[in-house]
Amino acid sequence: MAMPLRQSIKVATYLAEQKLRKRDKFPLIVELEPLFACNLKCEGCGKIQHPAGVLKQRMPVAQAVGAVLESGAPMVSIAGGEPLMHPQIDEIVRQLVARRKYVFLCTNAMLLRKKMDKFTPSPYFAFAVHIDGLRERHDESVAKEGVFDEAVAAIKEAKQRGFRVTTNSTFFNTDTPQTIVEVLNFLNDDLEVDEMMISPAYAYEKAPDQEHFLGVEQTRELFKKAFSGGNRRRWRLNHSPLFLDFLEGKVDFPCTAWAIPNYSLFGWQRPCYLMSDGYVPTYRELVEDTDWDKYGRGKDPRCANCMAHCGYEPTAVLATMGSLKESLRAMRETVSGNRE
Repeated sequence: MAMPLRQSIKVATYLAEQKLRKRDKFPLIVELEPLFACNLKCEGCGKIQHPAGVLKQRMPVAQAVGAVLESGAPMVSIAGGEPLMHPQIDEIVRQLVARRKYVFLCTNAMLLRKKMDKFTPSPYFAFAVHIDGLRERHDESVAKEGVFDEAVAAIKEAKQRGFRVTTNSTFFNTDTPQTIVEVLNFLNDDLEVDEMMISPAYAYEKAPDQEHFLGVEQTRELFKKAFSGGNRRRWRLNHSPLFLDFLEGKVDFPCTAWAIPNYSLFGWQRPCYLMSDGYVPTYRELVEDTDWDKYGRGKDPRCANCMAHCGYEPTAVLATMGSLKESLRAMRETVSGNRE
């Protein structure tokens, strides 16, 4: 796991505080969506299918920052849509960083080089660039040529300017262990990004492409083969060791979607950002008024093939904190990753 040591310590301290306060549900990271509009039309995305009037809306800065503070989460992932299309996205980031929240700005990077001057490098801030494969594969996934080359150029410039740069790669049933190895080798060794996050494709109900989402057994077999030969240890993956075990099928976990809640223009989304069973105005209402026991694989048919990080990464993190052996294992991998 390549999470910076300072961030690891803050998250561990936060989790210990929740345990001392005997809280059984709390947010680990907030998925903040201050807009739904995007400058691409990815086939696997279900976020841009809203009416035109909704796509024109932009969340006010105070509302965005207030939601994160209300939740108390130590980390924030700003997504959308394309957050760099928000005219005040730099102010949202600035205010969250000023409050020492770890902020990841998720972007397809098409606007990154034009908007980079609006941001300041900080250990609390990172650009999280979406890369789904090498040139041909990535451009096909986003339905536009030239996007991969622009993203690579933006990553290089951001790193030259001193920004932390992470990546997020989603893999579909059209991927093979080799295509995963190729893109992660490129990101890890050639671009030398700080951290990489990976995820099996999740079945957005409104996504145009419904044919290429991975099943559970497909996911386990795919990542087991991709992680072989020492790749998993060598890559700077921004995941807990237990979550990577989960992707390989070495362990299984229940879903804890309440730990990575989604806040958008509509409010707090129930139960997660992949499914929409209504919205509530406060995180407290989300936690207390949602029947969490009815969600997850084996409970809700919509969850049958889901192995997404929003539900299972926090379960792995909590399992790590509850085990001395796993805590030491995670610590060793964190220290090792920070030495590279």
